[in-house]
Amino acid sequence: MKVVAYSIKSFEKEFLAKANQKKHDITLISNSLSLDTVVFAEGKKAVIVFATDDVSAPVIEKLAKLGVKFIVTGSAGTDHIDKEAAAMCNIMIANVPSYSSQSNLTNKDLQEIADQTIKSLDLWQANKCVGDACTCANNCRFHNTEEHSIKI
Repeated sequence: MKVVAYSIKSFEKEFLAKANQKKHDITLISNSLSLDTVVFAEGKKAVIVFATDDVSAPVIEKLAKLGVKFIVTGSAGTDHIDKEAAAMCNIMIANVPSYSSQSNLTNKDLQEIADQTIKSLDLWQANKCVGDACTCANNCRFHNTEEHSIKI
């Protein structure tokens, strides 16, 4: 799957590369997602974002027009994402449910976040639900099905 990861810090690259194992074509950029940088998602099926990225309705609408179908956030919280706009644009959302919002993350924590992020991409690519990481507005094609409860 072609993916762009926004707001990537230099130390995060290694964790994502290790988790990805060259399965997905991921473009890593340090710029945060905004109306000005949404263009980097052109030709991508998914975006990886973090809590500081702008994932408001106008940005989501532009992402959808560019062909983005999936948003993965490297955080447990999803308050920074307009889930209603994503639902209207048929974009699925996943988070990192095991992530704790502690300020001093260990290398193990960072690897777990990267691993969960890649697992979500893997499952979507296989046309499966991301299980506990699913934070859709309860409108995805898997909601209320046995597949929705897949543990990852």
